[in-house]
Amino acid sequence: MFNKTKHFEIVLIVVALAYLIAFAGIPFFYTAFLSFQEVDPFMINRIMHTWVGWQNYRDVFSLRQFPSVVWNTAVFLVLSVSAQFIFGFALALLLRKHFWGSSVMRGLFLVTWIIPQIAVGIIWVSIFAQKAGVLNYFLDVLGLSASGLGWLTTKELSLYSVVVANIWLGIPFNMIFLTVGLMAIPEDLYEAARIDRASAFNRLRYITLPAMMPTMITVLSLGIIFTLQQFDLFAAMTNGGPADSSLVMQYWSWEFSFQIFEIGKGSAIATMMLIFVTLVGGVYVHFSRQDDVA
Repeated sequence: MFNKTKHFEIVLIVVALAYLIAFAGIPFFYTAFLSFQEVDPFMINRIMHTWVGWQNYRDVFSLRQFPSVVWNTAVFLVLSVSAQFIFGFALALLLRKHFWGSSVMRGLFLVTWIIPQIAVGIIWVSIFAQKAGVLNYFLDVLGLSASGLGWLTTKELSLYSVVVANIWLGIPFNMIFLTVGLMAIPEDLYEAARIDRASAFNRLRYITLPAMMPTMITVLSLGIIFTLQQFDLFAAMTNGGPADSSLVMQYWSWEFSFQIFEIGKGSAIATMMLIFVTLVGGVYVHFSRQDDVA
């Protein structure tokens, strides 16, 4: 019986490794391989193209848009992940308490997370539309005269409009994971703190935050990964414009690869992002294992 169980575990490990190699490892290394070549789009089925070494990376670094694209990506990442986490944590603290309608509220927030991202983008386009948008209509009703404000067509506002949409999309994910972490904290700790007359702030500082640290780092790591994968909102809302004001690395990689067919440069951008995401993924795996041990 022991040998059969051991053999079954080995088979599962082999299958899992084969799956990772086939659907993660091969695409990753092939993308990195393409980044060192000048790819002929009319012969894309070839494995080997003209080898150019680091030239694609040098070309990307020397492009006029590179500093602004990196800045846009950083702004999009920091604002999205931090706001998603703060609002998600606040909602988790609220919904951790059992009150009438709390389960329904959790379910409603979950619905917003499972809506397809392209559909979310279309919803926010209708909200931010300059002439017929819901937001400008309500601002006009309040007497703020915003009917001419182009949330998606103004360079100063376009990126932040996508940030708002992505925050709305990511809050439920943060809330659900953080709520699960909060519910795993023994209630006895809070009861003892109340007996010692600890304030709500001190209970949060000395009980909740230390106990939640592995979960919080896991949620933040996953938030970074998901945010850097965000493509659909940009495709639906701004297409990286106007004048590249909302252009981020993931959309820039797609433009190089599938609009101007410079697949080598697109692969170089994608490889840089993959390396960063892999490092963040390592942090996630490390802390998720600590959470499991705890």
